[in-house]
Amino acid sequence: MQSQTNNEQQLLAALAAGERTATRNIYQQYYHIINGWLIKNGGTSVDSADLFQEAMVVLFGKAQDEEFRLTCSVGTYLFAVSKNLWYKKLQKQSRDPVFLKENIENEEDGTGIVYEDDINVHHEREAHYEQLNGALDQIGEPCRSLLKAFYHQDKNMQEIAADFGYTNPDNAKNQKYKCLARLRKLFYTMQAK
Repeated sequence: MQSQTNNEQQLLAALAAGERTATRNIYQQYYHIINGWLIKNGGTSVDSADLFQEAMVVLFGKAQDEEFRLTCSVGTYLFAVSKNLWYKKLQKQSRDPVFLKENIENEEDGTGIVYEDDINVHHEREAHYEQLNGALDQIGEPCRSLLKAFYHQDKNMQEIAADFGYTNPDNAKNQKYKCLARLRKLFYTMQAK
């Protein structure tokens, strides 16, 4: 077990030093695992190539940091980063407007695709966002700031606990839960009107 840990540390050090063999070894050992997982979860081989490259950039950046200590294998770390990046991409796509493809003949060359925003979905989302912002404005402090810190600023519970003076992250999490429950109640009350 100790030799495997040493090998992982050597691989990370070689990556930090910019050695191409380290990069090649990491790709050979781990790319197929992440590619297989991604394809099973709705991705394509192009997605997995992009995702693995992004994960490698994250790993390379961490390897450059002298304070960084890898507490798992390089493969486990890359897999976790890749999953996180994929879920963030899916989450972002679900928030983007819905586009409908409609083939039409282009009079000049006979080809073309027009992308048309689904207006009804767009208006419905806008109305929900306005109601949600209205509810967020009515909820008061510290709930408003706490929810914005978590959802808009992507702060973790440790940071929120420190920023808002909670004794520990669990207390901050409980307060976030209570604030979220109040926000939901306000939101659904506004929707019912």
